[in-house]
Amino acid sequence: MVTIKELQNRTEMIQAYPVMNELRTDLSEKTYLALVEEMRKEGYRLFALYEDDEIVSLAGIGERVNFYNKHHMYIYDLITSSNHRSKGYGKQLLEYVHRLADEIGVKYVALESGLERRDAHRFYEEKLGYEKWCFSFRKKLSKIYEGPSLKLEGRTSIVDQFRIR
Repeated sequence: MVTIKELQNRTEMIQAYPVMNELRTDLSEKTYLALVEEMRKEGYRLFALYEDDEIVSLAGIGERVNFYNKHHMYIYDLITSSNHRSKGYGKQLLEYVHRLADEIGVKYVALESGLERRDAHRFYEEKLGYEKWCFSFRKKLSKIYEGPSLKLEGRTSIVDQFRIR
């Protein structure tokens, strides 16, 4: 039996780690748990698709607002366990996210996908109706800014633990 539910607590997040680690291979369980805790403060939600009692697919989402997508749902993570691919689970989970986004009343559902993931791109475009509309860029910084703090006053973050010194 297939069910979908939002993960709510640390125990459920730990159960999801092996599947998430297939996508986010650079994250230790400790780092993953720390980041999930911080991200949840910013509205991150993690949904799991279960086959019987086993987590086989995950979708990490957040409701966002910006100038180009207006009020939208952003998909940070989408992964189906390698042992359970090609069974339609990713599509079921994304359709669930689409219904949730529609209920909330957002204008778009947006996501990013690695350049090399051509099969995923085909899946998003051909099976689910997504369109390619921009490129996403990032720059890795070799050194942290060492001037006066630019942090918002009174705000602390787990991100400080990951700073390069």
